[in-house]
Amino acid sequence: MIVFRDRTVSEPVRGFTAVAIFVALLFLPAGCGKKTQPPPPPPKVTVSQPVRSEVTDYLELTGNTQAINTVQLVARVAGYLDKVFFQDGQMVKKGQLLFLIQQDTYIAGLQQAEGQVSALKAQLEYGQSQLDRYVNLLPEKASAQSDVDNWRYQRDSAKANLKAAEASRNLAKLNLGYTEITAPFDGRIDRRQQDPGNLVGSGPNNTVLAQLIQIDPIYVYFTISDADLARLLRSAHGIPGVTAAKWPVFVGLVTEEGNPHQGHIDFAATGVTTTTGTLLMRGILSNPSGKVLPGLYARVRVPLESRMAMLVPATAVGNDQQGSYVLVVNPQDIVERRSVKTGSLRGTMRVVDEGLAGNERIVVSALLKAHPGNRVTPERENAPTKGNR
Repeated sequence: MIVFRDRTVSEPVRGFTAVAIFVALLFLPAGCGKKTQPPPPPPKVTVSQPVRSEVTDYLELTGNTQAINTVQLVARVAGYLDKVFFQDGQMVKKGQLLFLIQQDTYIAGLQQAEGQVSALKAQLEYGQSQLDRYVNLLPEKASAQSDVDNWRYQRDSAKANLKAAEASRNLAKLNLGYTEITAPFDGRIDRRQQDPGNLVGSGPNNTVLAQLIQIDPIYVYFTISDADLARLLRSAHGIPGVTAAKWPVFVGLVTEEGNPHQGHIDFAATGVTTTTGTLLMRGILSNPSGKVLPGLYARVRVPLESRMAMLVPATAVGNDQQGSYVLVVNPQDIVERRSVKTGSLRGTMRVVDEGLAGNERIVVSALLKAHPGNRVTPERENAPTKGNR
């Protein structure tokens, strides 16, 4: 038998056909009898509803603390400083003895003045008795009018000299009292500026011995802009510190969280500073522990009006180029982006002024799994606690 080969198909064509068949075999299913894998379930996210609660708006300001009373203790009489009765920086009570100036000279001066008073009292009594005697003898012609006039003069002179002596005695007693320097109020005393043995009070100016400050209660001074002042006037119905009502103020230091110190506004300046457009105000707050020192920077919070508002967890609020938003799960379990207008922070909750009706399901956790337009499996969270007012 004679076999004729077809040479119309070239070798390159046959090679391309073999490669195409091999590639097609790679994409064939491994087993024709196996089923395809089902899609994964929608991701789980935690949701909660907004909380409707009463909140109070605040003015957030800054200020500085200042002692309510400050006094320079000085030597009002000259003498050697004898004793010091306190430790530098300690708390002292009103009337507590702090310094003692040498008293010997002033005790002697007081005794001398008292002796002069006693002598002049005796002189006055003698002059009065002689005057009475000669006045009684005058009708009987047993004394002359000149004698009566003389003893009247002696009596009046003794009376005047007695007044001067009593004044000198009082001055000596006062100077002796100045040798004992006591605390005029409860407070904290600074370091002493003079040591025992030094001559004090002898120069043209009074010698400063120490400084005493009263820090319970304590002042906090702050300024408020004219725009914020208008809001405060509407809420307080007048200028706090001028009206009878005590408007509250809350203060916090740099090292403290929040504003734990509460007091009230007790002073407002008489006018707004034209260069800055601000009004100086002052709050007073209790400081029994003495932890709030004068001169500290302080955060000041002044409450305004109270109102009802929506609160959501602060972690549920996001921000992008379009503004603040929250992620909401609709009835079809589809995630939607909802633009909101936020307010102040209340603990772990954020005030939402606009954008929510109150019945929405807000995504509060697993936010990275929630993408607008995707389906999710919502799980309800326990009702969140209400934010601090």
